[in-house]
Amino acid sequence: MRRPGTSRGGGRALNRALADADTRVMQGRQFPRDPTAAPGESGPGPPQPPPKPEFKAEPGPLSVASRRILGLRVDATSYAETTEAIVGLAAAGAGGMVCHANVHMAMEAFDDAGLRRRLNAAERITPDGVPLVWALRWLGLREAGRVYGPTLTRRVCRRAAEAGIPVGFYGGRPEVLEALAVALARRFPRLRIAFAYSPPFRPLTPEEDRRATEAIEASGARILFVGLGCPKQERWMASHRPALRCVLLGVGAAFDFLAGAKPQAPRWLQRAGLEWLFRLVIEPRRLWRRYLVQNPRFVWHFARQIWSARRSASADRCR
Repeated sequence: MRRPGTSRGGGRALNRALADADTRVMQGRQFPRDPTAAPGESGPGPPQPPPKPEFKAEPGPLSVASRRILGLRVDATSYAETTEAIVGLAAAGAGGMVCHANVHMAMEAFDDAGLRRRLNAAERITPDGVPLVWALRWLGLREAGRVYGPTLTRRVCRRAAEAGIPVGFYGGRPEVLEALAVALARRFPRLRIAFAYSPPFRPLTPEEDRRATEAIEASGARILFVGLGCPKQERWMASHRPALRCVLLGVGAAFDFLAGAKPQAPRWLQRAGLEWLFRLVIEPRRLWRRYLVQNPRFVWHFARQIWSARRSASADRCR
């Protein structure tokens, strides 16, 4: 059975790229084209778990300074701290969830209390968007800096390669995963890619979802990069983390950027907090509502949060 929207040739090319990226993990086997398919429908079933690797890292610290931005917890962490925390959780087989927060995520959480509770239970919520870095500084964390999803993805892959930790990728289009595997293999020759799957755009059936989850667990991946877009990837991670021992990282468009499928904003635009404008020009039909509606809403509600906090502080001083 072939997954809608993919070709058999594309699936074979992806398998070849993954096998080239790490023949040690693959041990001569190819991934199934579709881990959600019943046995016999699309080649061999999910690979058996490889021997447990000898990880070379220790669990990292699990607490950092944070503030609530419209109710969403955002951590004033760094690339180094977040990377070591992820590698530590992966080494311990403890699982966990790491999210990259921007204005879009903050507003999704603001509008959905259930999503906000799930996000606030994550091990890390990094300030991916520059406006959230500014918000943290407004709230007293003057040393807060950006932890950008694509950059963190590269750093985690480097540390995973050094520590011998298998990684996996869930999301993105098949051709993007193929290009991503090739790019990462060239940059980090020792990186062990144990799993990669491009799910269909439609929701998986309960049986397909069960098979995909089992395939992730059986692959031996201990860090799973999830590229489904916000808030879909955050909902997926929150609902699947109890069943998985791997650390789940929601990285949004990082697959496209690192594979070269979409252009990234120039660094000067990123530093100016205008990456959203660059992306709006590139993809106006898809992103207009996110930026032209949600960005002004964020400014309004955060200004109210600051005003309310200052008024409360002033009232306390008068007592």
